[in-house]
Amino acid sequence: MAKGKEVRVRVILECTSCVQNGVNKESRGISRYITQKNRHNTPSRLELRKFCPYCYKHTLHGEIKK
Repeated sequence: MAKGKEVRVRVILECTSCVQNGVNKESRGISRYITQKNRHNTPSRLELRKFCPYCYKHTLHGEIKK
């Protein structure tokens, strides 16, 4: 087996509603989570519903580039 690319990679999930609305003075920042995904099982971008402490609700968090 080749040792080039790892199967499990680290990804950063970012709140999509905070990014769309922009960072206003009421919001302190953008919610980000770090997780892992299997490159063979999910080759496309990962999207999960996570809690955003800045929006105070569960929102869609999408994978971003590092």
